[in-house]
Amino acid sequence: MSEKKPSIDELSRRLNELLNVLNMISRDLTEISKALREVSPPVSAPSLPTKAGKIEEIKAAFPKDLEEMLNFEETETYIIIKPRQYLGSENFAKIASIIRELGGEYVSAGKESHFRVPKETS
Repeated sequence: MSEKKPSIDELSRRLNELLNVLNMISRDLTEISKALREVSPPVSAPSLPTKAGKIEEIKAAFPKDLEEMLNFEETETYIIIKPRQYLGSENFAKIASIIRELGGEYVSAGKESHFRVPKETS
């Protein structure tokens, strides 16, 4: 018996559906994180930089194993963080949490998806 292989269009549609679900989960996690911060300040807050102005400060917020999975680059207004490899859901969630603590966000843009942290936080 031969299985019918899915077409590129079908795979693309399924990938877009998964990305939509991940974006919804990310928004939900952001809301929960904000609500938790209102109830109790995060324990790790003192170790995070209050102004994200240098790549070194951003890198220092990550455990070494996660930092090694990421590329960091500086633009005029942001520190851009891109994965070097597939992160998996667990690592993605850990990285996204750290990025949010730094005042950053995830930008979903297909192959150009990335995290970004403003160089100056308000």
